[in-house]
Amino acid sequence: MKIEMPEPNGGDETDFEAILDPRVQESIGRSLKAHYDDLINAPIPDKFLVLLAQLEAKESRSSAEEASDERP
Repeated sequence: MKIEMPEPNGGDETDFEAILDPRVQESIGRSLKAHYDDLINAPIPDKFLVLLAQLEAKESRSSAEEASDERP
């Protein structure tokens, strides 16, 4: 990893740019992708499935009520 430090008398002492080695960047990228893939492929918890089913049922009832209200 290469870190470029500012000139001794040139500006704020906290100014620096960190440049990662491409191999380190690739390793971090692979690790992040693996973690993301694990999250995406994880099963949806039952609690969320129940909440989604309740929401869908409520929306279906609302749609059915609106449709019956529109009929003469």
